[in-house]
Amino acid sequence: ESKLGLKCYSIEEVKDQKVRTAFFMVGQTKIELLESTDPEGPIGKFIEKKGEGIHHMAFAVKNIEQQLSELASKDVKLIDAQPRKGAEGLDIAFLHPKSTYGVLMEICENKQNK
Repeated sequence: ESKLGLKCYSIEEVKDQKVRTAFFMVGQTKIELLESTDPEGPIGKFIEKKGEGIHHMAFAVKNIEQQLSELASKDVKLIDAQPRKGAEGLDIAFLHPKSTYGVLMEICENKQNK
């Protein structure tokens, strides 16, 4: 917190992804920091291969299932064809970087606050 000058509002472990997350708000933008809990997990492997830095960009959507269907119909390569649970209880899905100019993209929907 002191290095960034921001207050962390949530720390959570996503066990199936072998990652610990920390969330910060900057105005209306949410920053999520990731820490691998296992070098063999997705984040551990990413850091080993590419080093530390930005992992992905995430965007809030409404009706994630419909968004995934529309993306697939436009030949966007999906890592997750169906949503799965992510940090903060969000439904999430990742788009393959080969379809998004080399950037790993995540779409998320908060179905709890509808």
